[in-house]
Parts: sequence; structure tokens; C-alpha cells
Amino acid sequence: MFPERVLSGMRPTGALHLGHYHGVLKNWIQLQNEYPCLFFVADWHALTTHYDDPSVIEKNTHEMVIDWLAAGIDPTQATLFVQSKVVEHAELFLLLAMSTPLGWLERVPTYKEQIEKLKEKDLSTYGFLGYPLLQAADILIYRAQHVPVGEDQVPHLEMTREVARRFNYLYGREIGFEEKALEAVKKLGSKMARQYTDLRNRYQEQGEDEALEQARALLDDAKSLAMADKERLFGFLEGSRKLILVEPQALLTKESKMPGLDGQKMSKSYGNTIAMREDAAAITKKVRTMPTDPARVRKTDAGEPSKCPVWPLHQIYSSDATCLWVQDACRGAKIGCLECKQPLIDGILHEQQPILERAQQYMDDPTLVRNIIADGSDKARKMAQETMRDVREVMGLL
Repeated sequence: MFPERVLSGMRPTGALHLGHYHGVLKNWIQLQNEYPCLFFVADWHALTTHYDDPSVIEKNTHEMVIDWLAAGIDPTQATLFVQSKVVEHAELFLLLAMSTPLGWLERVPTYKEQIEKLKEKDLSTYGFLGYPLLQAADILIYRAQHVPVGEDQVPHLEMTREVARRFNYLYGREIGFEEKALEAVKKLGSKMARQYTDLRNRYQEQGEDEALEQARALLDDAKSLAMADKERLFGFLEGSRKLILVEPQALLTKESKMPGLDGQKMSKSYGNTIAMREDAAAITKKVRTMPTDPARVRKTDAGEPSKCPVWPLHQIYSSDATCLWVQDACRGAKIGCLECKQPLIDGILHEQQPILERAQQYMDDPTLVRNIIADGSDKARKMAQETMRDVREVMGLL
């Protein structure tokens, strides 16, 4: 079995906002403590919609990685890299394109949605049509078992699984595979061989998923088995083909509920964001000028927190006691809106303080960021090269 890995990436959009922090980065920080993680800057993906103006990609990449590090992503625990620095992504994308049906790309839900949404851009390009396949290559080249995604991204991941399945079907037909697999079974030793055969039969004949998982665990424990034999036996479990690319599983993440300054979801396209490293004066001004319950024209007018865009932010940043105070004082017209907003400002600035402190060293010395990316890209490329060696071999490209 291949090493357990998590992979996730972001397009380089520049400095990140609090929606990114609460919706993505906090999850990454948790994952890096549980799995070997790879986090990458998807700069080639940025070109699918911004091919006519790539000038900002390098600066955006630098700013975004600083925000990752400032949030708490640890380069000693996770591998941080830039997609374009691992050219094997492009090679696998090309080779997968040879056998991926055109209809698979055209049916991706976001394809027509994005064309409709970005009418001002000419997206009738091969790069835009093929970006889901490039996304699949990004995942498959690291044989990542887990990909954190929201519900809206599940169709993308399912297509990735189909691409892997089709590739394994087409190219996992090793000559004499079954004979070699049966020889590998004998190498397990009589007891483990019997267990493996029984579990394989239970899965293939009765469809017991639990038997499949038990057989995989058994193979993981077979330390003396050569990697080539182990790969054959993993493939033999499910059929008669060698496993080359791994079908990734979704790690479903909750949809980001981080509200923006106007009550809508926080997004740069809405112009309602607070940047992770925004200065205190700007944050204070933005929060103080937020719209509130329209019923509160005067301080003496009673309000309703559920109708105020400030209230959802209180639910994220304020203590239970403060939230109760806000509800009582707003409904009873005991405080004005500026007084209500002050604890929220204090909460945001308190959360931001360690982020700013971690960011400062990277802002003072940009070479630190470049070195982290260079080291991470080298490490990622070694993993990618292992996969490509196997891919080229089964495709007869050695």
C-alpha cells in the first residue's frame, strides 16, 4: 500500500482573508498533525482564467504562502510547494489526457457555471476545459488517499477516481500478473496466505468491504514482502490488475460560514473581507462602519440581533457572556451599535495578534519563504518522480 497522504491546494489570489483562515487553513493545521500533508500553490490553475495577465501570480504566491505560515502551517510537518516547480504534473496531465473521454470534462458542474459567471473572459480554451484533469493529475501524482473538499467539489474528486480507475484498467495488465500474484501470496507464509485468500474471496464473491479493509491491513503488516509483490497483491484483491494510481477519498469539510462585512459570505468578489494581516486601524474602521439592523435608526430604538450583519461575527469571535449581553442590550435599546461592535473589534484583533507575530519574520526576510518553497518543491518532485517512473513503465515509455 502506498504511504497515506493528504493533498490540498489553493490558487494564488494574494493575501488571504478571515474566510480563508476559518474555512480552510484551520482545517489544514489540524490535518498536518494527523497525516503527512502536501499543500501547494496552484499557479498553473490560475492561468486557466487569467492567462492574459499572469504578472500578479508571483507576488500573489508569495503573499499567500506568508499567510499560510502565519496561520500556523508548519513546513517541518507539511510539504509546501508550487505546482509549476514540479513539472511532472504537466507530464501526467498530458498522459492522462490521451485516454480521458471528452464528455467527462464537459459534464463537470463548475465548467458551464464558470463560463456563465465569467462572461467578460474568453474561456473557450483547452486549458479551461482541461483544468479538472490537471486537478486530477495534481492529486494522482502523489497517490494521495485523502483530499479535503466541500460538497461542491465532490464531483471533481469523483472524476479523479474515474480517471485513476480507467488508467489502472488500461495499463495495469501486467503479463503473467495472476501467476506472479499467486507466487507473491506464497511469500506471505502459510498462515497469512490463508488469511489473505479467505479475505479476497469474501470481498470478490460476497462484496464485503470490511474484508477488503482487513486484507489491506494484513498487507500493510507484511514488512518482508517486496514492494512490487505488495502492489500486485493490492491489485489482486480487487481483480487481476496492478494498482498504479490510487483512487483518492474525500475528506468532507464543512462549508465556510464566515460572514463578510455585509452579511453575505466573506469573499473578495463581494468586497466585504477583512484580510488576515490587515492593520488594526483599517479593521476598526471596517467594523465600525458595518451596516446594522435597519430598525435601529436611533439608539433608543429596540433592535433584533438576528437581523443585524454584526451578530454572526459576534457568534464567531465573542464569548457566550458577551453574546448574551449583546442580545439583551440590543433588544432593550440599552446600547448603541458602536458600543456593540467594540467587543467584536477586540476579538478580531486578539485572534490576529499571533498571526501578525508569525508573519513578521517572513515579511522581514523574503528568502525564508523562497527557501521553504524550494525545499518543499524538491521533496514533492521526488514523490512525483516515483509515480511517473511507474506510469511511464506501464505505458511503455521507458
